[in-house]
Amino acid sequence: MENIPERKHDLLRKKIYIIIFRSDTPAGRGFDIALLILILLSIFSVALESVSEFRENYLGYIHFVEWTCTILFTIEYLLRIYVIHRPKQYIFSFYGLVDLVAFLPTYLSFLMAGTQFLVVVRAFRLLRVFRILKLSRFLSEGNILKQALQNSMHKIVVFLATVLTLVTIMGTIMYLIEGPDNGFESIPVAIYWAIVTITTVGYGDVSPQSPLGQFFASILMIMGYGIIAVPTGIVSVEMAKASELAKRRCPACRAPLSDSEAKFCAYCGVNLSDAEKHNADTAAQN
Repeated sequence: MENIPERKHDLLRKKIYIIIFRSDTPAGRGFDIALLILILLSIFSVALESVSEFRENYLGYIHFVEWTCTILFTIEYLLRIYVIHRPKQYIFSFYGLVDLVAFLPTYLSFLMAGTQFLVVVRAFRLLRVFRILKLSRFLSEGNILKQALQNSMHKIVVFLATVLTLVTIMGTIMYLIEGPDNGFESIPVAIYWAIVTITTVGYGDVSPQSPLGQFFASILMIMGYGIIAVPTGIVSVEMAKASELAKRRCPACRAPLSDSEAKFCAYCGVNLSDAEKHNADTAAQN
C-alpha cells in the first residue's frame, strides 16, 4: 500500500511526458497545436504593440494576451522540468534556453518597472520575439536540416578554409597588379574585393582597371559559380541521408530512431538488431 502514491506519481509523470514530448499521440498532437497557436498569438501581440495606433487604443488587451501566454509558457516550462528524467540536460539545452527566454523578459519588465529602467525594460520586452524559435520543435524537416548541417560541418569547414586561402592569394595578386592607384589600397582591401567577387555579389566599389587585373577577375568570377555549388551539394547529400534516417523507426514500439548507429531503442529499450531479425523471420514465415 505504501507504493501506491509513488506509482500514481510515476504514472502521472509518464502521462504528462507523453503529452508534452510525444507528438505521435492524439494528446501530444493536441498539445503541440495548442502551443503553436499560443506562440503565434504571442508573436502577433508583440508585433501589434510596436504599432503606435494599436498600442494607444488596445494596450490593455495586448497586455492581457501577453500575460496569459506568459503564464501558460511558464507552466509548460515547469512541466517539462518536472517530467523529464534529466532536468539539467533540458534546462541548458537549446530548446530549454529558448523556452526560458520565451517568458522571462515579461517577468523582468514587470519587476523593473521604474522610470529609470524604461529603456532596459523595452530591450527585455523585445527579447520575447525569441518565441518564434520554439516553432522549430514542430517542424520535423527542421530537425532533418539540423542533422544534415551537423553531419556536413567538417566538410564545410574544410571548404571555407580552402575558399579563404583562395581569396587571400587572389587578393594579394590583385594588390600587386592594380595597386593603390586603382583602388586596391591594401591587401585587406584586395581580399575584400576577392570575397565580393567570388560570392558573385559585385558591389563595384573596387574594380580592376588594367587588362591583366580584369583577366584575373574574370577567372575568379567563373570560379565563384562553381564554388557556390559545392556547399549546396554537400548539404543536399547529408539531407538525403538524414531524411532516410528520419524514416527509420523502432520495430517494437515504432518510435523514431535519431541515431543511425543505435543498438537499443531509446524509448522501449529493445535490442534493435534482434527485433529487426525477428520481424524479418516473421515476414518470411508469412
